[in-house]
Amino acid sequence: MRQLPVALAGFAALGAVTLFARPVLADSFVVSYEAPGVQNTTTTFSYSGVETFDGQSTGFQTFSTAFGTSGQNTISGTYSGVQIKPADVYGGAGGAGNYAVAFGATPYSLTLAAGSSPIDYFGFWLSALDHGNLLAFYNGASEVFSFSAAQVLALVETNRAYFGNPNPQHPGNGGQPYVFLNFYDTSGAFNKVAFTESPAVGGFESDNQTVGIYTSISGTPVPEPTALALLGTGLFGLGRIRRRGAGSRRFGEVC
Repeated sequence: MRQLPVALAGFAALGAVTLFARPVLADSFVVSYEAPGVQNTTTTFSYSGVETFDGQSTGFQTFSTAFGTSGQNTISGTYSGVQIKPADVYGGAGGAGNYAVAFGATPYSLTLAAGSSPIDYFGFWLSALDHGNLLAFYNGASEVFSFSAAQVLALVETNRAYFGNPNPQHPGNGGQPYVFLNFYDTSGAFNKVAFTESPAVGGFESDNQTVGIYTSISGTPVPEPTALALLGTGLFGLGRIRRRGAGSRRFGEVC
């Protein structure tokens, strides 16, 4: 969200290296990203639900939702301390309604419960992506997986189709990517997702938060951390070359 203090290629690589030093967590996840402009998952499910935030008041909220599911497979969730904002250049799938955001001083969490099966999928449209966007998955009190947006930044940095708000109602912000992310727990399940902005360089904006039991994996897979670390190192080198020729241009500014 808004301007960031360093060039994209450099902070993507540095963020990736920082992430890879973190301890290995309990579950194995596949993470993928959808094509540019896609604002809902293309994954298939045995059952699923979506929270669009459009039925909520703006401002800080703690509320429960049924994710649009029904019957014995109802997925329920409770958002704690989430800030809801109306659609603008930084968020709001489809260019309308509301979206959720976490700032540095205001992280929030989503606690989940399902009917007959444990939840193994979560996805969302991540808008105005910056390197402070951090996501953590829990099963009970145990953190089972965490993910930094630096992993996606290192991949989409060279594809300008991801940059800028794709909705004509709120065009602009061409210095940051907008991308739908899928998270598949391939070895277990989770019942809580935590959203944090750290370092506090902007906001962690998202919409169309989707949960369920998946039957297929869609999108382009994010490489394993070791492979992505090598990619990030290469992008960091390219970033250094670009910065020597770009003077003092800041990320968030478009040439």
